[in-house]
Amino acid sequence: MEKEKFLIKNELVSSDETVNIINPYSSEIVKQVYKSNSEHINISLDYLTETFAKFRKTPAYLKASLLAVISNKIKQRKEELAYLMTLETGKPIKLSRIEVDRAVFTFETGSEEARRIDGDVIQIDQLKGAEGKFGIIKRFPLGPIFAITPWNFPINLVAHKISPALASGNVVLLKPASSSLCCGLEIGKIIKEASEEVGLEYCPVNVITSSGNEVDKFVSDKRVKMVSFTGSPLVGWNLKKKLSMQKISLELGGNAGVIVDETANLKLAASKIALGAFAHAGQSCISVQRVFVHKNIYREFEKLLIGEAKKIKFGNPFEDDTLVGPMINEAEAKRVEQWIEEAEETGGKILSGGKRNNAMLEPTIISNAKKEINVNAKEVFAPLMTLNEFDNFKQAVKEVDDSEFGLQAGVFTNNMQNAFYAYDNIEVGGVVINDVSTYRMDSMPYGGMKQSGVGREGIKYAIEEMTERKILVIGN
Repeated sequence: MEKEKFLIKNELVSSDETVNIINPYSSEIVKQVYKSNSEHINISLDYLTETFAKFRKTPAYLKASLLAVISNKIKQRKEELAYLMTLETGKPIKLSRIEVDRAVFTFETGSEEARRIDGDVIQIDQLKGAEGKFGIIKRFPLGPIFAITPWNFPINLVAHKISPALASGNVVLLKPASSSLCCGLEIGKIIKEASEEVGLEYCPVNVITSSGNEVDKFVSDKRVKMVSFTGSPLVGWNLKKKLSMQKISLELGGNAGVIVDETANLKLAASKIALGAFAHAGQSCISVQRVFVHKNIYREFEKLLIGEAKKIKFGNPFEDDTLVGPMINEAEAKRVEQWIEEAEETGGKILSGGKRNNAMLEPTIISNAKKEINVNAKEVFAPLMTLNEFDNFKQAVKEVDDSEFGLQAGVFTNNMQNAFYAYDNIEVGGVVINDVSTYRMDSMPYGGMKQSGVGREGIKYAIEEMTERKILVIGN
């Protein structure tokens, strides 16, 4: 089996140690990757610091051209990258193809935004003595950004770190998740090729494969100007404690709630909720987890939802019509199996699914689960949802908001007063009307409140995070 090298400076590098990549569906070793060490990270940070001094002065048209070439190369390699994603993570191939398309869009959007990073001209002569003065405000890149990405969207979330960083003149040290190293490495190789094609003598992105312990030693390094992390709340908040003067963006966990009120289109809601909860085995921080249904329509909706759940193909992720494949590993599937048992033991009723086979967990619907147990109170990150009745819309909003997480929420309603009430009163980064919490357009501001993190992604909004405003005051 050929071993995959990592990207340091402008070179693909090997080492004495390797990491095995295991396919969650077959449990087979499908890739081996050379593991980087502390010395490699140190070399990379020196290189990126030097490279930033050049890249920050790159004109907008060249940064835009670089991102456009990256986007086009990913598009040309769609099938290869989708297959690699499914091989590494078990994501159904249909969803892997969609993710590659999204990454193409994310880099394309970065190319567009690179041309329109604007500033302001402001009046300074607002008090006596400041006559004749005005200010020019521009955004300036920060420097090397340490990007740490998860396994569940191993190409598009890499794109969401790198695209705005390059568009705004920053350089990036990328640490992909250990379960999806190859996807991150392939994007690194594409960026290296694209950099050469547009005439750069350097690559503004390096990709390491080190363990978390080695990475921890460098997140507060003075050469790092920002850390952009997507992953678990435990790791993310601990990471924040270790930083000194670095900026940070954290996109962490969720516990998404969706409301279905009595004015909703029930067939539409059932179809979208089943897909939003179960696709990719529910392994998204905005997957539908808690569903609240008005009592007058509850029985009808429950029947529709169970029917929609049974339509979803569950099984081999390499089959084109599969939407629910394995969880990332058997240990995670066992954890959720225990949470299901806890729900049953405390009065919950399994309406559909509930069985596990190795890393495969059936799409599961549970009713009457107590709000304080794991399937409701914590992030399940699995193909599981709970179903609850309500009789008052304001109470349903309160129930959705009663969570330590605040990433996104969904509301199915044709009552605009209810829609705006939910928008005003659910403390989340986004409320989606007549669709599920799982909806995301890659150009929109995306991020959470409470335990779900700080900062926003979405290219335009991430550029704001990755730059600093600087004013030039001009007088007579």
